[in-house]
Amino acid sequence: MKKALNLAGWILICSLAGIFGAQFEPGTWYEMLQKPAWTPPNWVFPVVWPILYILMGIAAWMMRKMKSVSIYGTEFTWFFVQLILNALWSWIFFGQHLISTGLAEILLLWVSIIFTVLLFWSRNRTAGILLIPYLLWVSYASALNLAIWQLN
Repeated sequence: MKKALNLAGWILICSLAGIFGAQFEPGTWYEMLQKPAWTPPNWVFPVVWPILYILMGIAAWMMRKMKSVSIYGTEFTWFFVQLILNALWSWIFFGQHLISTGLAEILLLWVSIIFTVLLFWSRNRTAGILLIPYLLWVSYASALNLAIWQLN
């Protein structure tokens, strides 16, 4: 039971980034922007993100179970950096309508995810692998942010 609660806690921590970001919906401003033809429909985002937050939570939980990994160590420092950057992107892009700042921020997010994946992978391959879909999705979102910046 304790393991399940611990896992649920990590999933909740990761989901808080999404809950914060969900406050800033695309809205009319986003609809008016020029977007590339490969932009996904809006319904895709609320389907993909919860899955990614669950995978992130499982990966963090797996790392936290390891006695050799400290919550204060490099692995979790980068994990929390990327989680904060994840939460902030929606506020910057959708909340403040800052496309270029959003692009700069999502590139920092992308780099921080790479560090997190590599650090997790070096200690627990499964935990690192669980973050790969997140890295791929943020890579796609970064390309989309870049295209929107170029078109507008």
